[in-house]
Amino acid sequence: MKLEARGDHTDTAEYSDNDRQCMCDKRFTTKKHLSRRRTLHARENWYSCSECKRRFLSRDALRCHRNTHTGVYKCTECGRCCSSSADLRKHRRSHSKEKPFECTVCGKRFARSGNLVEHNRIHGGEKPFECTVCCKRFTNSGNLVKHSRVHSGEKPFECTDCGKQFSSSGYLVSHYRIHSGEKPFECTVCCKRFTNSGNLVRHNRVHSGEKPFECTVCGKRFTDSGHLVKHSRVHSGEKPFECTACGKRFTQSGHLVKHSRVHSGEKPFECTDCGKQFSSSGFLVSHYRIHSGEKPFECTVCCKRFTNSGNLVRHNTVHSGEKPFECTSHNEGTSFTCDICKKKFSRKVNLKKHVLLHEGPATSLKARQNVHSDFKQFCCGKCGRYFKFKNGVIRHFDRCSDDRLGIISLFNPHISGHAPLC
Repeated sequence: MKLEARGDHTDTAEYSDNDRQCMCDKRFTTKKHLSRRRTLHARENWYSCSECKRRFLSRDALRCHRNTHTGVYKCTECGRCCSSSADLRKHRRSHSKEKPFECTVCGKRFARSGNLVEHNRIHGGEKPFECTVCCKRFTNSGNLVKHSRVHSGEKPFECTDCGKQFSSSGYLVSHYRIHSGEKPFECTVCCKRFTNSGNLVRHNRVHSGEKPFECTVCGKRFTDSGHLVKHSRVHSGEKPFECTACGKRFTQSGHLVKHSRVHSGEKPFECTDCGKQFSSSGFLVSHYRIHSGEKPFECTVCCKRFTNSGNLVRHNTVHSGEKPFECTSHNEGTSFTCDICKKKFSRKVNLKKHVLLHEGPATSLKARQNVHSDFKQFCCGKCGRYFKFKNGVIRHFDRCSDDRLGIISLFNPHISGHAPLC
C-alpha cells in the first residue's frame, strides 16, 4: 500500500473494500483511520477522563480533552469550551460566518476543510461508504452511521423533557427547540424564524421561486422533495396508506389521519371564541375568520374578497362563464350528463334544483312502485308530464314547447319574466 506525502491520506485504489472495513462494520477512506479504529478494539489499557469517564488512546489526547473541562480555550460569545486553539478557531467561524474554503467547481464556501472534502464528492460522484445491509452508499461516514439505525431501529438520543427518542443528535437538537420555543434561523427577506436550517432553506424558495425538484413524467417542478414524492403518486396511482376501518386508501398519511376521524368522531380542534370543534386544523382556520372578519382571498377581476379559497374558485366561474357541473340522471346512474336535457350549470346547488324537476315530487318512490306496476318515473322538464320509459321522455322533450315549470327561465328570469324556482 502506497501512502501520499501527507500522512492523513492514502491511495484508496490500492486496497479493497474489505480492507476499509473494521470489525464493528464502520468503514474508513484511509488506512490510517482504519488502523486507529482497530486499535480501539484491541487496546486494554485506556487513558480515562476523571470527570466524564471518556477514554482515549494516548496521554496527549486526554490532555487536549481536559481543556474542555478547564475552559482554557473558551468561546467568549457562547461559552463553549474547546480542546485546542485550533478547534476554538474553527468554532469561532460559526459566529463570524467566515468560510475560507471554496469549491473550485461551483464556488460554494465552507468553514472547515473536511466539509469541502465531503462536498467535492458530490461533483465527483464518489460515495465510498456503503451500507452492508442494503448496499446504499454515502459520501461520508456520519451519514452511513445515521442510515444504519434505519435497519437496527436504534434511537440513542433521548429528550430529557418528554422522553422522546431520536436516531441522530441533530433531530434531538431540533426537537429541544419545541420545548424552549427557540427559533435561531431567520429569513433575511421577511424575518420569519425557524427551528432548523432545513426549514429555512425550503422557505427561502418562496422568495426566490426556485423549484429544484422536477417530475420526470410531466415536468412539473416542486420546492421540496417530499412534495415531489407525493405528486409522483398521481402518475403511479399508488395509495400506500389504508384505513383499517373501511379499507379506503390514500396517497398521503395526513389524508388518512383526517379520514380516520370520520370513524372515530374525533374533533380535536376547538375554537377558543365559541367552543365549536372541528376534525381538521384547516376547518378551524376557516372558521376563525367568521369571528375575525378576515377575508384573505381576493378576486383579481372585481376585488371581491372571500374567507376561503373554495368560495373564490366558485366565484371565478361568474367571470369565466365556466359551467363545470352537468346534470346527472340519478335513476340510471349516469355520471355528469343529463340523458334528457344535457343542461349545464355553474353551481352545484343549481344542478340539484334542476335534478328535482326530472325526479318529480318528493314522494316515496319505492312505495308507489309497489302499488302501481306501471309507475311513470321520468318527468319532462318543460311541461311536467311523466313517462314510464326514458326513451319516451327524450323523444317528447325535443318536441315539447310548453314551459309551465319555468325551466327555460329558471336561471334567466329576465328573459321570460318567470320567477325562478326555489
